[in-house]
Amino acid sequence: MVFTCGNADEKWILTWEENFDTENVIDENTWSKIPRGRSDWQNYMSDYDALYDVKDGNLVLRGMANPGLPNDTATFITGGIYTKNKKSFHRGKIEIRAKLGNARGAWPAFWLLPFDEDKDRNARWPYGGEIDIMERLNSDAIAYQTVHSHYTHNLKQNNPRQNATAPIVKDDYNIYAVELHRDSLVFSINGKHTFTYPRIETEMDGQFPFDKPFYLLLDMQLGGSWVGAVNAADLPVSMYIDWVRFYELKTKD
Repeated sequence: MVFTCGNADEKWILTWEENFDTENVIDENTWSKIPRGRSDWQNYMSDYDALYDVKDGNLVLRGMANPGLPNDTATFITGGIYTKNKKSFHRGKIEIRAKLGNARGAWPAFWLLPFDEDKDRNARWPYGGEIDIMERLNSDAIAYQTVHSHYTHNLKQNNPRQNATAPIVKDDYNIYAVELHRDSLVFSINGKHTFTYPRIETEMDGQFPFDKPFYLLLDMQLGGSWVGAVNAADLPVSMYIDWVRFYELKTKD
């Protein structure tokens, strides 16, 4: 399918989309379930079937108290999928339409990491960069959009500024987006520009490691040092993802 998006002068062409329109099926040619890891965002990830649904044209990702899985001692378990080693995104626009559930300790996120992070030492975090299209805490009426890199994390530079917040419509669907250009990242929510992170001239290393292929992560996270403790009484919490779209410019930048 090919059509233009937004204003005619933007000249975006839809080149790939995921509509989650096959009931009870996650396309394993594109997506994998995110495994457990040691980082805050990853320490409750699980492949437990009840955390995942594809129904009514939505991917549903859940976070819940551990129901008593015999081989899992984690207090909570969460669902997430990514395109790692399967599909990459470079120089285009990613849009995600989703509705977020409310819970104390809920930390849903849509974000990008370098596609070659396992093969290239320079692509490992934070040197390869991280692009956060959406993070939301608890039941807030705002979402966060952020970039991370050696320049921002290790060197602690915030010029240009690395993040922004913007209002979202609670209890309804919102569209979160980032444009990936050769010399900038342009963020928006519901079609409204939130901030731009540009490539700048600087003698410091690692200011703009973003002009390369990335893979996409969609995850329903729980708990961590940023969001704080989880209130088990608020669980389960669900995130509904209607679609993911990737556009390219008619004329490459």
